[in-house]
Parts: sequence; C-alpha cells; structure tokens
Amino acid sequence: MQKSILEYNLMRKKVSNKNSFEIEAEEKLGRNDDCWCGSGKKYKKCHCSFDEKLDEYRHKCILVPPRRIIKNPVQVQGIRESAKINIEILNYIDEHIQAGISTQEIDNWVCTITKKYNAIAATLNYEGYPKSVCTSINNVVCHGIPSKNEILKDGDIVNVDVSTKYKGYFSDSSRMYCIGNVSAEKRRLVEITKQSLEIGLQYIQPWRKIGDMGAAIHEFAVQNGYSVVREIGGHGVGLEFHEDPWVSYVCQKDTGMLMVPGMVFTIEPMINMGKEDIYISDDDGWTVYTEDGLPSAQWEIQILVTEDGYEIISY
Repeated sequence: MQKSILEYNLMRKKVSNKNSFEIEAEEKLGRNDDCWCGSGKKYKKCHCSFDEKLDEYRHKCILVPPRRIIKNPVQVQGIRESAKINIEILNYIDEHIQAGISTQEIDNWVCTITKKYNAIAATLNYEGYPKSVCTSINNVVCHGIPSKNEILKDGDIVNVDVSTKYKGYFSDSSRMYCIGNVSAEKRRLVEITKQSLEIGLQYIQPWRKIGDMGAAIHEFAVQNGYSVVREIGGHGVGLEFHEDPWVSYVCQKDTGMLMVPGMVFTIEPMINMGKEDIYISDDDGWTVYTEDGLPSAQWEIQILVTEDGYEIISY
C-alpha cells in the first residue's frame, strides 16, 4: 500500500507546507546588554540596528527569521568545519562510484570517512532512518535506503545525499551521478536540475524574500519541460539537522521568509521528468517515488546569507 502525501507530511520534517506566519516573542534588550547572538559584544554594537530593521519588516506583516536561526561567526565557522567533511565524502564518491557497486558500498564509504574525522552521519537513526546516507536511483525522488542488493547499472542516475554532524554543527549536500552510458533524456534532466541552483543563487540577497528564489527555480524547470516536487523542499540547517525556514520551489514571488545575514539553509529542488506527483512506499516507510515512474533529479547545496549576497558552505 502507498502512503498518502498527507501521511507523509506528518512523518517527515523535510516535508512541510509552512506558508503561515510564525510569530515568536523575542526578548527585549537594553543597548548595553550583551547581544542575544552570543558574540560577547554589547547589543548596541552588535544586533541592535539589525533588530530595528527586522521590526520595520515585521510591522509590514512580512515573515522575519527568529533569532534562534541566525548564526554568529563562531557558529558559522563550526558549520564550515562540518562542511569540509561533508564535501570530502562526496568528493570520494565522485572518484569511486561506478556501475557494479551496491548502494551499501556507498554507505560503507560514508561511514568510514565520517568516523575518520570523529564526526557523525546525521541521517543514521534520524527518526528511525537506518543508514548513514540516502541513495536515490532513477525514479526515486529522495530518501532511498542503501542496500547490498541494489546494484548500480549502466544508464542509471543516482542522487547521493550526505548529511554530517561535527562537534555539534550540521552540514548537508547532495550530488547527482550519471552511471556509464546514460540516455540523453536523463542526462538533460540532471544538467537542468544543476543549472536550477545557479538560477536560484541569483536571488539570494539579504533583505529579499526567499520565495523569489523558489519561484525562479520553478519557472526555469517548467520552461524546460519539467515539474517540481511540491511537498518536499529545502530547510534551515546548522545548529540542528532541520531548522526553519521551510524552502519551497513551488511558490510565488515576493512570498516566504525574509532572508537576512546569518541565515543558513539548503537549496535542493527535486525536479521530475514527468509529473510532480510522488508517493512513499510502505515497504520501508522512507523511499519516495515519482507517481508516474519517470526519473527525478536533485542537487543540494548549503548556503549562508551574507551582508552582500551568499556563501556556498557545502556542495
């Protein structure tokens, strides 16, 4: 039996439809108090003017980020250190993935490199997920579980999604791999999906709404003849595996949370060759498939919003 999308929304933190405003009470600080961000500086010399600017947007009924997801420089550096491991794992996979290996072998590689740095695979045992990486082949949209019985074949496309926790900080990124002689149709899907990230990055600017980025990615995918998964999107990440904001790629311009310096989140559209409809199988309770059986592709990067644009943390 297939689980409904409603059931799936309730089961996974990566699945959401957060379009409502979230209002969180923030502590009022005096100008000479220590800043809430943990920098050790006085509030007046740190985030006072920042908060005043946020209040201007808040009074216009614009969704602004809560303090708990704004990273200070020490936290950003911790996330960067985690990302170095995350990137090294994917670089190793770049060099070794090929037809004839099992997806369990990929999981073994991830385990070995993660342990080498005394890090933790963030997916392992996360809400019961049994492996250290997600491997999603062809019509699997995401959350594919590695198996010794699942062998990569010539012509497959596969997404490998690596999530790393190091000294309390989280990094998260994924790459697509074309195995052997991949059809032109599949290869184009993979390339357009990667290009969609470049389109989205053009809209990552402080004091702009995150929906501008999501809408641009959606428009680009549709113009190229594809559809974008609605129910699963990007997410904040850094101090926790999954944080606010919810990042949709099926949204309208001038919607969503305001992007501000210190926010860290993923850009990870899941783009389908056919229709956008998906389902999760009861076989394992995790693997997400396209409803029509056609291929899906996803690339994921983790970005930091800066004072003048963005920094790609992990890729």
